[in-house]
Amino acid sequence: MPTPADYLALARAEKDGSVLHRLVQCPYPFVWQALATNPHTPPAALLELSKARDSVWNDNRLLHLLAEHPEANRIVLRAVLDGVAAKLDEGERPYAAVLALAGRPELESGEVRKLGTLRGSSARLRRLLALRLSSRI
Repeated sequence: MPTPADYLALARAEKDGSVLHRLVQCPYPFVWQALATNPHTPPAALLELSKARDSVWNDNRLLHLLAEHPEANRIVLRAVLDGVAAKLDEGERPYAAVLALAGRPELESGEVRKLGTLRGSSARLRRLLALRLSSRI
């Protein structure tokens, strides 16, 4: 029977997209985060991970990692954007994910800029968001 450490090692080292996709069903947030850092994780698995929830800290870290993933396409990034917006609306602060999304050319500036208007956004986040978006031009 595999241990949590076995799942983690597999999520970090595996290159087969179908195996990585099956690992999304694993109940451990550290495995989800490992999948979000594995460059071989396919977009379909990333999309499923965008809906995974555990705790504030783990959720915010996962959203940040997904926003930075090299295989995250527009569909995945829109799902991450929606997840980040929901977190901000709840008063949480997934600021690293917001700034990572601002650097993604797959998303339009206006889509990301709206995050700065939500309840959890601070003045500092709005300033950093504006700077990040202005550097895209």
